Amino acid sequence: MTVPFDCPRCGTVLTMADRAGVEIDYCSTCRGVWLDRGELDKIIERAKAAPAPPVSAWTTPNASGRQPEGGHQRGHGGRGDHVRRKSWLREMFD
Repeated sequence: MTVPFDCPRCGTVLTMADRAGVEIDYCSTCRGVWLDRGELDKIIERAKAAPAPPVSAWTTPNASGRQPEGGHQRGHGGRGDHVRRKSWLREMFD
């Protein structure tokens, strides 16, 4: 068992959490994240091993260099409510 320590930035006691097999210490006040020795290496290795997201038709121009017929607006009614998928790394720190 490790003893909790204070955030070097704001002095709040850091909270420990296990995220995807990596133990992190984070500050609930300033949202700083501190990693112990070797934990950054684990995160980097997992990022390399994670499959690349599939390429969608919306981001790939067709042979003429234009976006697919219907344009960007057809995907969500032109309301701008498109939701970007979070990466596993971003989800790890949410």
